[in-house]
Amino acid sequence: MKMIYGVKDKPPAGRLILFALQQLLAILAATITVPIAVNGITGAQPDKFLPANLSTSAALVGAGIGTLVYLLFTRFRSPVFLGSSFAFIESMAAAFAGGVSMSLGYLGLIIGAVFAGLVYVVISLAVKFAGTKWIDKIMPAVVIGPTVAIIGLSLSGSAVGNLMQGGMAVEFSPYAALACGLVALGVTIVCSVYGKKTLKMIPFIIGILSGYALAAILTGIGHAANVDAIKLIDFSAFKNMKWYPDFAFVEIFKGKFTADIGIGAYIGAIAVAYVPVAFVVFAEHLADHKNISSIIEHDLLKDPGLHKTLLGDGIGSVAGALFGGCPNTTYGESVGCVAISGNASVRTIFVTALMAVVVAFIAPFVTFLSTIPPCVMGGVCVALYGFIAVSGLKMVQKVNLNDNRNLFTVSVILVAGVGGLALTFGKVTITNVACALILGILTNLLVNIGNKNKAVKEDNAEGSAEVQDQTEEIPAEQKAEMPADEAAATEETK
Repeated sequence: MKMIYGVKDKPPAGRLILFALQQLLAILAATITVPIAVNGITGAQPDKFLPANLSTSAALVGAGIGTLVYLLFTRFRSPVFLGSSFAFIESMAAAFAGGVSMSLGYLGLIIGAVFAGLVYVVISLAVKFAGTKWIDKIMPAVVIGPTVAIIGLSLSGSAVGNLMQGGMAVEFSPYAALACGLVALGVTIVCSVYGKKTLKMIPFIIGILSGYALAAILTGIGHAANVDAIKLIDFSAFKNMKWYPDFAFVEIFKGKFTADIGIGAYIGAIAVAYVPVAFVVFAEHLADHKNISSIIEHDLLKDPGLHKTLLGDGIGSVAGALFGGCPNTTYGESVGCVAISGNASVRTIFVTALMAVVVAFIAPFVTFLSTIPPCVMGGVCVALYGFIAVSGLKMVQKVNLNDNRNLFTVSVILVAGVGGLALTFGKVTITNVACALILGILTNLLVNIGNKNKAVKEDNAEGSAEVQDQTEEIPAEQKAEMPADEAAATEETK
């Protein structure tokens, strides 16, 4: 895919701010949803000691700081944004609220993030010394392509579900919500396809603002006519704005700890909750980097190198948890934004990270972002998640699906992923993406047992046939004009 701005390009200052705002809007909903989800889980257990709720603004700061750390480790060569990881929600809830016998609150979250970061450090060291060839062998295009597609398809349910949701706890009309979402989607498509220059590169901003404007008009009419069905935006949020984030490392000193069991046992329980999930997230890290590598036509696993992206992700997760309590991960939404806008400039990611940190302290702006109704974000996410899925399918284009070995591999991954195959062991959940990837790897290894030499022979045969076809296509007149030694070589090859 041809990029309008490459990784090292420098967009003009005005465009750079708009591009960064677009990236921020793309990752916003998911980033602030994670702490809200954790609060929902822990808040539903009144018998447990509960510290203060996680702050969405602090999570935004953590995402920005984590991304800056990632960019430093990758030497500003990888245009990827890190945000709060959904995979760790259950782990965070277990570490945050603890049990009846113990709770470490925010300290438990940070300890868990350190365990997750250490997993990335260990894998990074292994990649540093063993290289990445083993990854190409066990995860070729036939495996990684459909897995990337699953990342987008697995998010599709969230996008479609949000299309019918308003932002207020009233009996709203799902059709009114759908109208706003479709307007946001339609404007995004029109700007991307028919827009000129800058407009073509910021379709998300225009789409979101258009959907928000319609939702605001309907909400205003709803209040004036006292019709709850079309009230979609909760403007009362501006009355209860919090002007500064509650950072995890600060809240540690405000917390009260209960400890009726050994601290070692509790830390061990946190490790069990976080470490296996970190291995699962590694698979998504790999898939996202393979995906964006295919989009920008530059292999990030070689430059800056997988070991550096892993270090950046792992240390960035720890840094993010220090501020917001949430371990970070690479975001498919960010990758999709790069694909749609054609802007892979790493400077955009850098400015987005700074913007995430700054806006967390601007209460009106953060409140405005939080009032964007789900239906509007769902509209633009239909396109966003779709681009992720399509980019994975593009990788499969290079695969020979007439070969049953490849057909079985792709089929297993798609069905397992779309079907939602996920496994839970206590507090550890292996997501459908990870399960699909693992099954795909095992299937690919199974169908290729003993076929290595056969594959080599087939490749050699194809190469020989190609050479023969090329030599046969040389006209007799051209052969007559060729030097004697070259003509002899041609005859010998034929």
